[in-house]
Amino acid sequence: MDSASSKTYDFKESFETEKPIKKTGLALFSIGLLVLLVSATGFTNEKPLLFFLLSIGLATVGGFFYLVPHFREKPEGIKNNGIFFASMTSKGTLAWIVGILITGFYILLYWFPEFLQNWIKLVDPLSLFLRNSVADQWFLYGTFYTLAVLVMGTRMIIRYRHNNYQILRTSSVMFFQLGFAFLIPGILKSLNQPDFYFTYFWPLRPYSLYPSDIQNLLSHEGGLGVFMVFWGIVMTFVATPILTYFYGKRWYCSWVCGCGGLAETLGDPYRQLSDKSLKAWKIERVMIYSILVFVVLTTSLLWLNFSFGGEILGNLSANFQSTYGFLIGSAFSGVIGVGFYPIMGSRVWCRFGCPMAAILGILQKYFSRFRITTNGSQCISCGNCSTYCEMGIDVRLYAQRQENILRASCVGCGICAAVCPRGVLKLENGK
Repeated sequence: MDSASSKTYDFKESFETEKPIKKTGLALFSIGLLVLLVSATGFTNEKPLLFFLLSIGLATVGGFFYLVPHFREKPEGIKNNGIFFASMTSKGTLAWIVGILITGFYILLYWFPEFLQNWIKLVDPLSLFLRNSVADQWFLYGTFYTLAVLVMGTRMIIRYRHNNYQILRTSSVMFFQLGFAFLIPGILKSLNQPDFYFTYFWPLRPYSLYPSDIQNLLSHEGGLGVFMVFWGIVMTFVATPILTYFYGKRWYCSWVCGCGGLAETLGDPYRQLSDKSLKAWKIERVMIYSILVFVVLTTSLLWLNFSFGGEILGNLSANFQSTYGFLIGSAFSGVIGVGFYPIMGSRVWCRFGCPMAAILGILQKYFSRFRITTNGSQCISCGNCSTYCEMGIDVRLYAQRQENILRASCVGCGICAAVCPRGVLKLENGK
C-alpha cells in the first residue's frame, strides 16, 4: 500500500513539475505564431532578422519546450487515449480548419506567391547566410517543411522512445531532410552550383531525367553537374532495385524520402484516418499506376522529341510535361497530399499518387526479401494494427489468416508491430 501511494505521489509531483514547462512552451509557440501572422502585413520588413527570431524562432523553441517534458512520462508506451474524440484527430471542426489553412497556404505557394512576399522577406537573413542570396517562396517552404519535420520528429521519437526501430527511422528522415534536402542544396547555391536534391530522383522527381535538366546540369563547369546526372541515373536504375530487393520500399519511403518524412512526423497524429475499405484500395491501385504510366509516357515523349530536334511531336511532349507538373507535381503532391492530412490521413500522396511508391511497391511485392511476418496464433483481434496503418491496409486480416503482409503499398513503417500488444507482427528480411 505504501509503495503504491509513493508511486502515485511521484507521478503527481512529476506532473506538477512538468506543467509549467509545457505552459511555457505553449506560450512561446503562441507568441511566435502571432508574430508570424502579424508579419504577413509587412510590418516587420525593416527588421527581418529580429522578427524572424520572434516568429519562426520562438514558435520552434516553444514546440520543443512543449514536447520535452513527455520524456519523463511513465509508464512508457504508445498513448492514443482519446484520439477518436479529439476534434483535431477525428475529422472535427478543428481538423477541418487546419486542413483548410494548410491547403490555402499551398495554393498561395504554388500559384500566388506574391501574397507571401512578406513572409519570404522574413527568411531573408537565413537565406543570405546559407545560400548567399535572398529568399524565394521555395526557400520559405523548405524552412517551414524542415522545421516541421524536426519538431514533430522529436515528438515522434518521444512517443515511440521504447522502440529502437522507430527512433532510428525517425532520426534518419530528420537527418536526410535537414542535411540533404535543406542544407546541402543551399550550400550548393551559395557556390553557384545547381541546388540539387540528392534524396529525390526519377520518377518522384521526374524532371531529373528530362533532357532539358540533364543538359542544364552537364553545361555547368567542373565535374559536379556530371556527377549529379550520374547520381540520378545510378539511384534510379541501379540502387533502387538493389536496395528494394534487400530492404523493401521502406529503405526509401520510411527512411529517406522527404514526403514520407513529413507524413511520418507532422502527419503521425492523423495516421488512423486512412480509409481501409475495399473501394479505397481499388481507387488507390488505379490512380497510382495511372500516374506512373503518365510520368513514364511524359519522360519518353520528351526524349523522343529531343532526339528528333522537336520536329516530330511539336508541342505535344511539352504539353504532357506542363500537365503533369500542374496536376501531379503541384495540385496532388502538395495541395492535396499535405493539405488533406487532417481529413484523409498522412499518406494521401504516397498511397494514391506517388510514382516512386508505385515502382517500389511492384519490386517489393514480387522481388523483395522484405516481409512483415505474422504469428496469427497470438492475435487477439484488437485491431490496433489496422487502425494505425497509414497506408489503409487491414493488417489484422492478414494476421488472422496467418499470412505475411504482401501489399505493394506497405511502406514498412513498423507502426503496426509497435502498437501490437502481443508481438504478432515482425519486420523481417528473409531469403
